[in-house]
Amino acid sequence: MATDNRRPAFDATRLDWDKGNGLLPVIVQHAATLRVLVLGYMNREALQATLAGGRVTFFSRSKQRLWTKGESSGHVLELVSVEADCDDDTLLVLARPHGPTCHLQRASCFLSAPSAFLSELDALVAQRERERPADSYTTRLFEAGVRRVAQKVGEEGVETALAAVAQDETALLGESADLLYHLIVLLRARGLSLANAVDVLRERHAPR
Repeated sequence: MATDNRRPAFDATRLDWDKGNGLLPVIVQHAATLRVLVLGYMNREALQATLAGGRVTFFSRSKQRLWTKGESSGHVLELVSVEADCDDDTLLVLARPHGPTCHLQRASCFLSAPSAFLSELDALVAQRERERPADSYTTRLFEAGVRRVAQKVGEEGVETALAAVAQDETALLGESADLLYHLIVLLRARGLSLANAVDVLRERHAPR
């Protein structure tokens, strides 16, 4: 029988504040790309402020006070979710960054922190859909309409299949990349995202 390893909803009353003398380490990840952005610390008041205000707030050990990320720069971290680890003594926060997270104007405090590139591409396509820059191929696809984008997905699907049986690995990879890109555009043209499709896969994969 499959075991359901999913944890219950976040419950702040379960947290073990004593182990770290009233502070919990907090790992913040980009909600879209899952890139690690920063490591900070929260006390009870910082967590309450984060949950109440929707912006990630830490306890600054150097300033000895609550510190909302971006309070001076404007580069806030918009809260998406909070999760405790299995020992209830570390927090994982998903957030949407508004500007660089690092004080050195980098996206992440960890220079080489990896991210999910398809999620980055999905976010870029969403930006193109909103802003419609004139020199963008993605803009031209959106303005051509859903039918044209769907046609492109069909064409790229056929070309990918043909490359798989009649061409080398380089050609197959190139056609696969084209297919993935156009599929992301098609989903966005219908008001959906790659994450929505991934959620369906995740649900299908979950133990029952």
